Amino acid sequence: MSEETLKRIEAAIKSIEAGSSPKRPELLGLLKTLKTEVEGLAGTHGEQAHSIAGYAAVAAYEASRKQKAEEMLKHSVSGLSLSVEGFEASHPRLVETVNNICTMLAGIGV
Repeated sequence: MSEETLKRIEAAIKSIEAGSSPKRPELLGLLKTLKTEVEGLAGTHGEQAHSIAGYAAVAAYEASRKQKAEEMLKHSVSGLSLSVEGFEASHPRLVETVNNICTMLAGIGV
């Protein structure tokens, strides 16, 4: 995952509305895990790693918007989830991290 993508995701998570602030540290921790897992995947599955990082960035951005575009958020979270499909056996931690991020975004009312 590129540093630029990571910074965009971190900025989006940090800007999530004040009412959701207790979830920020956990989301940022999941982001660090996602970065590690995607970097490990990039060597063997570069295109998939790029898609996962891209969907993660879009989902974080959509979650942090003050005027949320609900359909865009649902689409980006769904895309993020679909982007790791097929990696359950070979990269279980990656799939678990993405599922946790999607669940958390849904749980904070996004």
